[in-house]
Amino acid sequence: MAYTITLILGDGIGPEVTTAAVRVLEATGIEFNWEQAIAGQQAQDKYGTPLPDDLLESIRRNKVALKGPITTPVGSGFRSVNVAIRKELDLYVCLRPCKSYPGAPSIHNNVDVVVVRENTEDLYMGIEYWKETPEAASLHRLISESGNRVSADSSFSIKAISPNASRRIAKYAFDYARAHGRKKVTAVHKANILKATDGLFLDTATDVASGYPDIEFETHMVDSICAQLVRYPQHHDVIVLPNLYGDIISELCAGLIGGVGLAPGANIGDDIAVFEPTHGSAPKYTGQNKVNPMAMMLSGVLMLRHLGEKEAADKVESAVAQVIAERESVTYDMKPDRSDPTAVGTSEVADAVINKMKE
Repeated sequence: MAYTITLILGDGIGPEVTTAAVRVLEATGIEFNWEQAIAGQQAQDKYGTPLPDDLLESIRRNKVALKGPITTPVGSGFRSVNVAIRKELDLYVCLRPCKSYPGAPSIHNNVDVVVVRENTEDLYMGIEYWKETPEAASLHRLISESGNRVSADSSFSIKAISPNASRRIAKYAFDYARAHGRKKVTAVHKANILKATDGLFLDTATDVASGYPDIEFETHMVDSICAQLVRYPQHHDVIVLPNLYGDIISELCAGLIGGVGLAPGANIGDDIAVFEPTHGSAPKYTGQNKVNPMAMMLSGVLMLRHLGEKEAADKVESAVAQVIAERESVTYDMKPDRSDPTAVGTSEVADAVINKMKE
């Protein structure tokens, strides 16, 4: 059977890490038909939009995409293409497993945390009002009338949390835990301060938990779980969070296991899934054959499991784990000394993983 997959190489280091992952996936013997599409600045230059209709239509048609990182302009320019894809396709789950592998430069051993991040709302909805606009002036008056002090030249962002989005992400977390033999789900919030929004998320998650008596449920405030994860990550299993906290906590968890170079990700909806690494496009390393492609490879592992190709997924993950354990054919970030001259490049890591698969 051949799988038709939408392939988005991305920009910055995207083409290098994605090409390395594609080589590894093809080495499993599974047949892929890659339907390439572009997004971000390349698409902006070619089509006048960073998110062309052709790309979205390809993903809708194929149901599965493998996506390299895409640069998001800071402070100006178009909004995040990554966020836009998730919103357009209603990919409401951001799944980010963080697992430690022997030999990685990790802070802790035996870490196996799965971050389940709500992907469609919260501050990432991009509802913002710049200073000195009529909308900002109206919000300033409203806030001032409530007795709070805010300067007249303030800008504003709106945080929105809904019952529907909170319920379906909590349900996904519990269903995932049950399907994968996980024992505990932790809901993360800041409801002591954000009583309306985070309070709603917390109440909804607690209500969903009542329908899963076989899964332990606990809650943590976001600041508290940061301290918990740094000290005792092994105490945590599946963590479900609103959008912003999920983005931050998944990066913290990546740091625990050796960095974002080992952190895969998936964006999942009811019938569409897009697989991409947690890390960004790192444009300063473009074309240098330097960066770690393992997060992209492990995102491919998630894709294989999504397709039902468990044997191939296990084969790739085992090969990646062996390369990490031997500490030889790895990039600079996987070395105890990041200036180690024996570090290899992106394509050489792919060679090493493929050789392990052949063995």
